[in-house]
Amino acid sequence: MSRKAKYTLEQKIQACEDYISGNKSAIQIANQLGMSSSGNVYILEWIRMYRENGYEAFLSSHRNSHYTKEFKCMVVQKYVSGLGSTRDLAIKYKIKSSSTVKNWISKYNRQEELQDYKPALEVYTMKTRKTTKEERIEIVKWCLDHNNDYKKTSQEFRCSYAQVYQWVNKYKKDGEEGLSDRRGQRKAEEMLTSEEKLRKENDRLNRRNEELEREIELLKKLNAFE
Repeated sequence: MSRKAKYTLEQKIQACEDYISGNKSAIQIANQLGMSSSGNVYILEWIRMYRENGYEAFLSSHRNSHYTKEFKCMVVQKYVSGLGSTRDLAIKYKIKSSSTVKNWISKYNRQEELQDYKPALEVYTMKTRKTTKEERIEIVKWCLDHNNDYKKTSQEFRCSYAQVYQWVNKYKKDGEEGLSDRRGQRKAEEMLTSEEKLRKENDRLNRRNEELEREIELLKKLNAFE
């Protein structure tokens, strides 16, 4: 469900026209609209968008934008060539946020391939499917090897996003044993023997060490690219 805009389309257009015509300053407009002390910053942002794309810049988007690989590369090259800041390029090419452009540039600098983006909403509404313990282990390990990308894992193995999320968290907590189907047979913590508790704690520490090693390796790669 989309959030209702705090300021109407008419208010934004009027604010821009008042400023461009010289009738009011950004601070005066912000005060008139009841904005905070830094509201003039938002007004100036509206004006930049309005000058570049007209009133269409303020129209709400009812679906996620589709960006092709070629489009992303073109925007990044514009930035690298000094033909605009991330904010300028976002406004010019009607990209929802300058942070989106920054993300593309970051991937480019890390030598990661920019790929086509089309929202895969089905991963969130996909029905759960039955799996064996071996399948769940395979899915979880694949997810961990791909930087905890639940969405990508869901698409790869055709199971729901919620399932992947739950399995990964169970694995992090209880290891492979946490992926067993324990309906009706979960053993209470207080019923475990000292040896079982020790083994469980060792498994948890080993998993944590593996996670830390992955994080350290990733940081090394990022530092190397930078």
